[in-house]
Amino acid sequence: MSEFATLLRAARKFDKDALTAIFDLFSPALYSFVSRFAHDPTLADNIVADVFAQLIEEFGAGRGPRANLRSYLYQTAYRLIVERLRDVHPSSSLELGISTHQTDKIILTQSQSVEGPTAQMLISTMNTELSADQRLVIVLRFLEDFSLKETAEIIGKDVNNVKVIQSRGLARLKKAMRL
Repeated sequence: MSEFATLLRAARKFDKDALTAIFDLFSPALYSFVSRFAHDPTLADNIVADVFAQLIEEFGAGRGPRANLRSYLYQTAYRLIVERLRDVHPSSSLELGISTHQTDKIILTQSQSVEGPTAQMLISTMNTELSADQRLVIVLRFLEDFSLKETAEIIGKDVNNVKVIQSRGLARLKKAMRL
């Protein structure tokens, strides 16, 4: 059994060290993900806290993830983002932004990044040219580095549907930016 599986099993039994380790491991990335859509640091903090509170509630009820904790956490975060933004702005969709802690830099992969005005132009183009689903898929696939299968699980769509959304989104983005 992997070290991560052991950590998850311990967390399901409310082991304080395991729960703390999971929080420490995932909270910075979740905060970054949530901040891309919830442009208020307090709201982002609250959503991340609620993700972990729901995880503990699920463990208490004998449910929750038995594998792929990362996908589960992002799925919960995504659901909470949609709920909270719908409460605040009923007609708004998931628009991207760069929060101040991200210092005008978008990390695309482990070896690529977009900085400054180019990052702002990319985000602006994504917000105006792509649907909310296309933005979300591109963020999950290229900024958060999820597989097609994991992305499909997070957003609750079929893998083939995610492929289509991704392909159309990238084509629209490429056309809009004339790449």
